[in-house]
Amino acid sequence: MGAAFFYHMTTQPVDVTLPMLLGKARGAGWRVVVRGRDTARLDHLDVRLWDADGFLAHGRSGGAHDADQPILLTDAGDVPNGATCLVSLDGAEVLPDEVTGSERTMILFDGGDGDAVMRAREQWKALTAAGCPAQYWSQEGGRWEKKAEHPA
Repeated sequence: MGAAFFYHMTTQPVDVTLPMLLGKARGAGWRVVVRGRDTARLDHLDVRLWDADGFLAHGRSGGAHDADQPILLTDAGDVPNGATCLVSLDGAEVLPDEVTGSERTMILFDGGDGDAVMRAREQWKALTAAGCPAQYWSQEGGRWEKKAEHPA
């Protein structure tokens, strides 16, 4: 059974945090889907991931080889690459069965954006009320610290 990990970014933007987390996920052997709500943001991250330190093989959804991608960036709700790790950006929807059916769900949100913080709080409440285990991590002092945990 998976868990939702909430990452409250306060010192580094998603451009820095996402490649680091994706590297760890791939190091664990997980296939990943990155779900966003903004096509322009996903296009930007597509370029950023090719330029990231280390090689993060990935693709944008809608291509002929979506099922083969170890990391797939999408604004759709499906998971065509059979990912066992889901990353939600910009408040993209995450369903309780996606959390429990995955190895890990990561919900990244910008601490400087009040709407993003409010949406993450709503997601925390909805997922924990549905019985999903969850952890809340914050970037205080430049390093990640676990601030809260909700058991299954």
